[in-house]
This record gives sequence, structure tokens and C-alpha cells, in this order.
Amino acid sequence: MGCVCSKQLGGTRHEDISLLASQTFFSEAEVEILHEMFKKLTSCLSNDNLLTKEKFQYILIKDTKRRSLSAERIFGLFDMRNDGTIDFGEFVHSLNIFHPNSSHRDKAIFAFRLYDTRQTGFIEPEEVKEMIIDVLEESELMLSESIIDSIVAKVANVTLRFVCADLTFLVILLDLYYGTRKTFEEADWKKDGKIDLEEWETFVAAYPLTLKNMTIPFLK
Repeated sequence: MGCVCSKQLGGTRHEDISLLASQTFFSEAEVEILHEMFKKLTSCLSNDNLLTKEKFQYILIKDTKRRSLSAERIFGLFDMRNDGTIDFGEFVHSLNIFHPNSSHRDKAIFAFRLYDTRQTGFIEPEEVKEMIIDVLEESELMLSESIIDSIVAKVANVTLRFVCADLTFLVILLDLYYGTRKTFEEADWKKDGKIDLEEWETFVAAYPLTLKNMTIPFLK
């Protein structure tokens, strides 16, 4: 299936809207709404109808100076052309993963790529730790190294919450669930100290609620 990912979609035409709707689970009316939202988001720092990494981070955490690992990871996944900007086509196709009709596997793969911060094809404890530290810093909640390590050791799952409402575009809130059953060790059934895509898909299949926040609520 093709993808409308042209960097010239500022004045999106009706045929562009129709094509994006045909390529995704969104209706034309929903694509129109997303376009209005996109225009508001892209105008936060300049009016070029593109989301740069700087804009994206400003929208998420209102800070363009501090490095945000979570903002960088989600930006990288939305920037499908890897050219440093997100256009409207990329925006819609990326959000399509969060549509209720998007497949469980597509959601699982997106989440896996998000947590594979070093892009090695594996989720490793250090990557989970980095994500936890990043979110704690954003929330200004500081924990000791030993407490963070214990969280990583017992973390049940790390899920993506995607909230999209008017000018609030808040992405990547990590939900940390504690317990004795669903652990990093359980997901790592190959016992090599890291989680590959096969292990991750097995894990989320056994615990589908792991991906419960990979769906945009207002589309249900």
C-alpha cells in the first residue's frame, strides 16, 4: 500500500485526504480533523507545515533544550523518511498504528521499536532503565539507583499511552506495572538477558493488556 508522505502537504487537497483515508483506517472526516490538529501543532514555533524534532519535543515536554529520549524515539518512528521532519502523511500513517482496527501485531512491533532505543533488534535491561530515568527526570521525580534497578528487574511491562486532544499532544508516558508473574525474566524466555521481537510478540500475546494504551481512546 502506498504512502502519501510528501513534504508538500501543507495545503492538503481533498484528493490527498481521500488517498490517506483509503490507505489507513481513518475516515475522510477523521483525516480532516487530524489535518486541523497537525496545522496547530506545526505552527507552535513556525509555520512551515512540518514537525521538526525541536517542535516535537516542545509539544511533548515544553522544553527544547533538555534531551528527551522518549521524544527522540517517538519522533524517529514517526519520521518514516528519516529526513529529520514529519509531514502530514507520515503523521497520519504513524497515528494509524493507534487506530482500534490496527492489528495487534502492528502495535506490538511499533512498541518493540520504541523500547529498542539503541536499535539493535533487542530490548535490554539497560534500555528499559534509560527510559525509566528519562520519564522520571521529565516528571522531576528522582529515585535512587538501587530503586531504579529494582524497577527494571521487576517491571511487568512498559506500555505506550498516546493522548491526542486539541493542542495537547502528549506522547510516551510509561506505565510501570509491578508484580511477580509478568517480569522481564518471563518475557526473556530464551534466557539470554535481552528480549527479541519473537519473545516480545509471545509476551504481548500472553498479556494483551500490555498494549492496551496503543489505541487512541476517542476513536473507539
